[in-house]
Amino acid sequence: MMKIKIDSFVIGLFVAIILAYIYPNLALIEGRYSLDSITTLGISFIFFFYGLKLSFSDLKAGLSNWKLHLLVHLSTFILFPLLVLIFLPFVKTEIQQQFWLSFFFLAALPSTVSSSVVMVSIAKGNMPAAIFNASISGIIGVIVTPLWMGLFLTVDHEFDFGHVYLSLFLEIILPVILGVVLQPYFGKWARKFSKGLSTFDKIIILLIVYKSFADSFIEKIFDTVDVWYFIAVFLGVIVLFGLVYFLIWYSASKLLKFPIEDQITAIFCGSKKSLTHGSVFAKIIFTHVGLGFGLVFFPIMIYHAFQIFVASIIAQRYAKRMDVKN
Repeated sequence: MMKIKIDSFVIGLFVAIILAYIYPNLALIEGRYSLDSITTLGISFIFFFYGLKLSFSDLKAGLSNWKLHLLVHLSTFILFPLLVLIFLPFVKTEIQQQFWLSFFFLAALPSTVSSSVVMVSIAKGNMPAAIFNASISGIIGVIVTPLWMGLFLTVDHEFDFGHVYLSLFLEIILPVILGVVLQPYFGKWARKFSKGLSTFDKIIILLIVYKSFADSFIEKIFDTVDVWYFIAVFLGVIVLFGLVYFLIWYSASKLLKFPIEDQITAIFCGSKKSLTHGSVFAKIIFTHVGLGFGLVFFPIMIYHAFQIFVASIIAQRYAKRMDVKN
């Protein structure tokens, strides 16, 4: 009998929202010990540790399968946004624009790193290719995600490309480069304590989620929407995931006729979205545009929880299929 394990981080996300609702005052602290200061420093450490753990041998091993890489990244950065973009002509009201923009932000994000690789491992897919695609996706996203968002935020909201890219460079790219440079000295340490570093990552993300929702509760952002908004978010997440999953599966298995191991990698790397990058990008991109962080975050959180739940089931089924095949 297949067991479905509830991810503790998903539970933590909803606990963070509840705490933000009950006690939002921590978000009002300013100065050196403000949550903004703590999370900004924490983000830099997340990507510094990411650089320390990058394995060039694994990246090199997965480099040659260019058709698979192309499918994954076209799915992540082109297919996802286009599926949301086709609904733009139906956006009429301000709340519909907020709803659409939050989903478009979700669609423009890079793929996950750790969970994509974990799911491919469980499903017994092409691991070197999974590591390559998951690692490269975040770097591509630093460039592509702000470009996608800038197309629409410049219309009705202030969007400073220079400020966004400088912030992303200082908080993401520079720490990654520093981590890569220091990898020969501290790489083994980072891989040895990868579980502890993963816990650190999750704590920082939970703090960002708490701060975002606390600000939204203080500003009464959620008072502007009703229960149907949240139902629409849940349905939108299910439809978006289902469409992307089917199109990647069909492309990988029917059109490109990939071997089963490559199909698994394409599906799990191409259909995922990174909450880590989402929390960082939202913090930088939406700081000065006057949109409610809580509403922006909500589809990403629901998608994250949904993708872990569904991907776990699919991965275990693929694993059984591979066992039978072997």
